[in-house]
Amino acid sequence: MVSVCMPTYNGAQYLEAQVSSILIQLDNTDELIISDDGSIDDTLNVLLAFNDSRIKLFHANTKSPIYNLENALKQAEGDIIILSDQDDVWLNGRVEEIKKALADSDMVVTNGYIVNQKLVRDGATIFGKLQTNKRVINNLLRNTMVGCCMAFKKEVLQDVLPFPKKLPMHDQWIGMIGLLRYRVKLLDRPSILYRRHSSNASATGAKSKNSFSTKIRFRINIMMALLAFGLSLRKKNI
Repeated sequence: MVSVCMPTYNGAQYLEAQVSSILIQLDNTDELIISDDGSIDDTLNVLLAFNDSRIKLFHANTKSPIYNLENALKQAEGDIIILSDQDDVWLNGRVEEIKKALADSDMVVTNGYIVNQKLVRDGATIFGKLQTNKRVINNLLRNTMVGCCMAFKKEVLQDVLPFPKKLPMHDQWIGMIGLLRYRVKLLDRPSILYRRHSSNASATGAKSKNSFSTKIRFRINIMMALLAFGLSLRKKNI
């Protein structure tokens, strides 16, 4: 069983295209878990219009895309967890490719075409833009893995959840846990259209607007969370 986990917030403009591209790839027993963080646009109406029992809608009050995703992950019942943004489009074969890759790995990170709000490609890919790799130190200093490109087996959740407090990026947290504890595979074939527009929650594919001090604080928070994670593992092994 596959659980697709998607946080939403005022995403009505692009949501129908994304949900349609996902549902067509899911089996009848799969689920699309949506955690909505108090949308005041037409998001809920767009979702209800699908009238599809595979869509399972939950409500959150986190005021954070990071912890809104955490709420979605807590509801997932599938053996395979696939993360999703609300405004991309999945390309055909994405789910089957992920399933196949997870046969001999625990986590996969897929590539994607970077597109504008009208889904026009500029020739760039996520892997190319971020120089995505599996080196631990590299990803600690500068994250190269994007959350909506990640999928993993459900057992990974035992280490990923709960998210640490003051987590700056969920994708870096999940990616680092994967690299430190599990078998991670990179899939070069782009399988999503990664839409960039003025309302994106993340700056992936564009220059970060965060100050130098903010970037330093983010890295300290991640390192402290990973240190606490490592200490908890030691205690479990005693």
